[in-house]
Amino acid sequence: MPALPDQLDYPFGFDPRGRSRLTGAGDHVRDLIEQVLFTAPGERVNRSEFGTPINDLVFEGLSDTLVSTTEQMVHGALIRWLDTLISVESVNVEAVDSSLTVTVIYALRGGDDRRTDVFERTAGG
Repeated sequence: MPALPDQLDYPFGFDPRGRSRLTGAGDHVRDLIEQVLFTAPGERVNRSEFGTPINDLVFEGLSDTLVSTTEQMVHGALIRWLDTLISVESVNVEAVDSSLTVTVIYALRGGDDRRTDVFERTAGG
């Protein structure tokens, strides 16, 4: 992956100088994955299909079938929206009580940088 300039950090915030907080390319890609995972379809103007309904699943009693379906849904959404940036190797979804954990293993396109990121969401959060 060619060197990218710093990008705005997600969630948006300010650095100690009062300027918009920036982040490097690797963290920016992680931020993009988080946005795909936790943006509800219909939440973005002019991009009504962007995201996944994963936030709703925090309230569900996840069965093995629903976990498998969720893994496929997340994998498909990441390919659809971030395929030019990453190659998704695997997605693992776990539900414990009112917490949902999504583990994504991926490689940045154009390089050998393989990453594993874990995203968590709890009911009401």
